[in-house]
Amino acid sequence: MAGSSEKAPDCGRGVVIMDDWPGYDLNLFTYPQHYYGDLEYVLIPHGIIVDRIERLAKDIMKDIGYSDVMVLCVLKGGYKFCADLVEHLKNISQNSDRFVSMKVDFIRLKSYRNDQSMGEMQIIGGDDLSTLAGKNVLIVEDVVGTGRTMNALLSSIKKYKPNMIKVASLLVKRQPRSDGFRPDSHMCDQR
Repeated sequence: MAGSSEKAPDCGRGVVIMDDWPGYDLNLFTYPQHYYGDLEYVLIPHGIIVDRIERLAKDIMKDIGYSDVMVLCVLKGGYKFCADLVEHLKNISQNSDRFVSMKVDFIRLKSYRNDQSMGEMQIIGGDDLSTLAGKNVLIVEDVVGTGRTMNALLSSIKKYKPNMIKVASLLVKRQPRSDGFRPDSHMCDQR
């Protein structure tokens, strides 16, 4: 099953950032000088992101059962997260007793034109989605907001009858108009 529309427990499979979290003091970190004066605090340190992505990769490999997988990276925001996640997935595969073949494809989702909702979503790019039939599919997205776009993408992909669909997201944003969608694996809930 891809993602969940049920309300996830506060910590579920992700780190929770509460609304009143003040962040880490800037004096605890080094950061590029061109950001001086623009930043007030560090919300999520890079090391936590790296460690969490590594754990996501382990969880994903466990979930897919060390089976071959087709990774669909949702551009543009998901590119860096996807690259890091796939690198960890490859490392796990190379250090296991079973090689997992991974193919990565890139798509863009368009549901707005000139800041106006078009009412339906377009999938731009990517190979012919009919090639997903019978495959294990991992959708990698940077941020899940309301969940409507992800649910529309899942509906489109399910038409091609993949064997399994999993969704991994770096962040799940708290939205008052959320439909309750939660990815299978994610780094962090912003509460």
